[in-house]
Amino acid sequence: MGRSARVVLDSSVLLAPSARIGGGGGVTGEEEKEDAAQVALRPGAEALLRRLRYSNLRVAICHPEGLPTNESGFLERTANMHCFGYIPLKPPSGSDLLNELMLEWSTTNSCFFVSSRVDEVLLSELQNNNWTVIAIDNEYITESSRVIHIGMLQELLITLATSIKREIGSSSTLLVGYVMKQSREDDFAKRGAFPLYPSKNGLIFVPLSFELPLASQLQEVDLVLHKITDEIINIDTNPSISFPKGISFSMGMSEIIRFVEDHCDFCIIDPFKNIYPLLNRLQIQEILVRLEGLNTEGRPKIRAPFYLKAENFCVSELQKKLPEANLSFPLIVKPQVACGVADAHNMALIFKIEEFSNLTVPLPAILQEYIDHGSKIFKFYVIGDKIFHAIKNSMPNASHLKSSSGGKPLTFNSLKTLPVATKELLLQNRVPDSKTLDVALVEGAAKLLKELLGLTIFGFDVVVQEASGEHVIVDLNYLPSFKEVPDNEAMLAFWDSIRQTYESRKGMI
Repeated sequence: MGRSARVVLDSSVLLAPSARIGGGGGVTGEEEKEDAAQVALRPGAEALLRRLRYSNLRVAICHPEGLPTNESGFLERTANMHCFGYIPLKPPSGSDLLNELMLEWSTTNSCFFVSSRVDEVLLSELQNNNWTVIAIDNEYITESSRVIHIGMLQELLITLATSIKREIGSSSTLLVGYVMKQSREDDFAKRGAFPLYPSKNGLIFVPLSFELPLASQLQEVDLVLHKITDEIINIDTNPSISFPKGISFSMGMSEIIRFVEDHCDFCIIDPFKNIYPLLNRLQIQEILVRLEGLNTEGRPKIRAPFYLKAENFCVSELQKKLPEANLSFPLIVKPQVACGVADAHNMALIFKIEEFSNLTVPLPAILQEYIDHGSKIFKFYVIGDKIFHAIKNSMPNASHLKSSSGGKPLTFNSLKTLPVATKELLLQNRVPDSKTLDVALVEGAAKLLKELLGLTIFGFDVVVQEASGEHVIVDLNYLPSFKEVPDNEAMLAFWDSIRQTYESRKGMI
């Protein structure tokens, strides 16, 4: 990918209006520290800078000559922190107001100067040197074909994205709007997943902002990539209410859902109805049971874990039901709701029937066999038509867990406090991975799951039972981070999967 688009952010769009005017020569060190402490970014600027850092654009921060020392120092530090250029502009009396870097950038297309202050001489010189000016919340900046007026800083990214797409002028370039929580976005962005200048296969990524009217943003983008589970507010676990009727989403996500319902030809990755089953561990189990048709003589068996749904933890009832479900202790107890609520990952490992008393795992729950798997778990990722896998350390065998449980259920959060085997235990149980995992078998299961789920990007976990060699799929999830896959492989597969899904769905329409 080239880095052909350039963006220069003027100090007027970054510094908060309350930034103190003053400082510079003649102040003491203590006074300068006091001044610096009062300089801050305006609301929305921090998120903008974070996103621009990983956008595949060349970015610089500039300021006019004579800016107070505390403010210029703050801007220089901010530029360095985000790996941006730093440009003090020349005094107005100079014959050429543009910094050498800006003049060098002027030789390419897609140069943007973003400002909210009026400097007609500077703006004229920028336009003479092939720059497009984006004026934020300033109606007094000259109206011309190379000035774009927007009202809020939050509009800048989608303005840049649509302008770059228009300047490229290729009908094959796609604008992908995306929605997910900040931590997930940061993980993807740091790997280069969300370029604002087109990826190798022509994708431009822009975050959808819930602070702006969504309908206008959705009309600008060609498709939406989303992690809908990040926007769940609440899930009603009343058994009489089925997904998705019992799910409450954020206002922004609810608006996107309504838009998609009203525009049946709009492309999303992936359809909401295809993702809802993965919010429910009972439905996940029912999907995994369908893999048993893959089993053949002479190969390890691949299957779902044995399970039982529990509406309560009544000991007498469970004593009857467990043998019927082919379950014996130890058991792992999971909430039926798989994600989107605070306690979805609060689980317990229990070793005897009495431990159901006072169990704190949310109901309804799924009781699942615990499989001794030598503390190794195989994480599989399906990204379009590519399948990747990685090996990670996992929970120890049941005998070790029981000896360390103190005669009580072992409770944990599978995202935060999962009891992973120690290095010593891993060395004791070490078995060559090539002798435990049948990769071709699991890849066959991955292809069937892709067909069953109708999803573009998903992941699942496999454990290999020590005694039998059976391959058991214990979890399914949508749009995982696939951080174990090398960036150079993962990003190409990620972009290709998005384009392929878009073209396939547009072709069907």
